[in-house]
Amino acid sequence: MTILRDRLEARGYLTSVARDGEEALVTVGAFDAPLADGTPLPDLILLDVMLPKVNGFEVARRIKANRSLPFIPIIIQTALDTTEDKVVGLDSGADDYITKPINLAELEARIRSLLRIKSLQEEVERQHAALSAINDQLVRIARTDALTGIDNRRSLEERLDETFEHSRRLNEPFACVMCDLDKFKSVNDAYGHQAGDEVLRQLAQLLREHAREIDWVGRYGGEEFLLILPGATLEAAVTFAERMRKAVEARTFSFAATTIRRTMSCGVAGWPHPRIRDVEALVRAADNGLYAAKSGGRNRVVRWDAAETGDIGMDGAGPTAADAAADTSDGPAEHTPHDLRADDGEHRANITTTSHASSPPGDGLPRGGHGRPADEDRGAPPGA
Repeated sequence: MTILRDRLEARGYLTSVARDGEEALVTVGAFDAPLADGTPLPDLILLDVMLPKVNGFEVARRIKANRSLPFIPIIIQTALDTTEDKVVGLDSGADDYITKPINLAELEARIRSLLRIKSLQEEVERQHAALSAINDQLVRIARTDALTGIDNRRSLEERLDETFEHSRRLNEPFACVMCDLDKFKSVNDAYGHQAGDEVLRQLAQLLREHAREIDWVGRYGGEEFLLILPGATLEAAVTFAERMRKAVEARTFSFAATTIRRTMSCGVAGWPHPRIRDVEALVRAADNGLYAAKSGGRNRVVRWDAAETGDIGMDGAGPTAADAAADTSDGPAEHTPHDLRADDGEHRANITTTSHASSPPGDGLPRGGHGRPADEDRGAPPGA
């Protein structure tokens, strides 16, 4: 063994020697404990079959069975040259087999061949890791809103489907909150779209700070945000939405040297509910709660509960007396003669095409709330 080591080192190889099979396993971290991080591993193992404590066949088997180890080529050297012995050695995990007396030129050729294979495999693994990282990044891009960095609508719809199926399977409640900044269009008109973008980014961060770790926060479209609250009852979701509304009302948004104040309206819907049979109905209910909040004077939270508040009809009529009872906020309640959602940003007609399609006629769920009439507050002063 000493002669072989000296001849290999004379040809530029760095070597280390294990005196028995147990020491060999300890050297690569395959015995009783893994190696400490950063401990170098051999690039190749030249393994004798006749070893004390643990024979070479068993050493090879344990090393190859250890999933935490990278690919380490193993050449078994032995005086046993029968076909049966070679089969046992190769089946144990050895990558090559050489018989004694060892011809050094042949051994070097086998070492170079296996090191070449190891190098190619490592390159394949590096490329696979790079491709996985790129794929992960593409998935994140596909599921993230570019402006705010939170979930986009596509991701929200996937989360909604997953949460609904989970809640239905375990019979657990969950709720969603549809939020919309009041009079957001006047921010763009008065300060420019860059200021509006910054307000949306700061609002997204504020919503994330108030949400639980298990909640999903995303931008549904324009200045509208949707929050998915797994395990939350309708009452708990209303309380949460009210807390967010107050936080937005108290928040001063900033852009450059400009400060901007805005309020937020929210619609809340929850499952289980006899009138909500699927995800589409749940989102539509929360959206109509938001419609009622806008029609009721903005800066308020409205829970949708058809059993108590009635439907918001096709004609876009404002909330009923029962709707007012479901209004949870202490915001302004001035009389509004018609729908006020038009002045709160972009028309939502450009985001209504989605997998959450309207239910067929006769389902008893509210409709409307997607169309917006002409902007009545376009000339409102900033901060109104």
